[in-house]
Amino acid sequence: MDENVEPRDYIRICSERLSTDEVSQLVVSPCCGAVSMFIGITRNNFDGKKVLCLEYEAYEPMAKTEIKKIFSDIRQKWPSVRHMAVHHRLGSVPITEASVIIAISSPHRNDSLDAVKYCINTLKATVPIWKKELYEEGYTWKENKECFWIKQDDV
Repeated sequence: MDENVEPRDYIRICSERLSTDEVSQLVVSPCCGAVSMFIGITRNNFDGKKVLCLEYEAYEPMAKTEIKKIFSDIRQKWPSVRHMAVHHRLGSVPITEASVIIAISSPHRNDSLDAVKYCINTLKATVPIWKKELYEEGYTWKENKECFWIKQDDV
């Protein structure tokens, strides 16, 4: 029975298309009534510009280390959380495809929902993954306003 299985954490950083089914199945547990997910997808516009796709780069060893720290924080804040997964895509991510999928299971919905929100917000603030937005007329490297290493005057 799953109650005897240690909580599991899954991290994947890859260039392949991400699967919501795969990520959600990683965190399913018979002792949990909730699986909460966040799926970040590429939209076709930003500030009136037509977006063609997004491109992601990462410092993978540090990115994985930072995600593990987020998982540790989540386990401190929400002890009932069972399993967690973060999959992040690198390279070109076309319109409507997922760049990041986060899934977290817990016995009740509030803990998993709160933990997912904390996870994506903290990931954007601390994990060294960079995004380039490609437009019809050029591109822009995007800085997350949440990043602690960016001075707020620069954003």
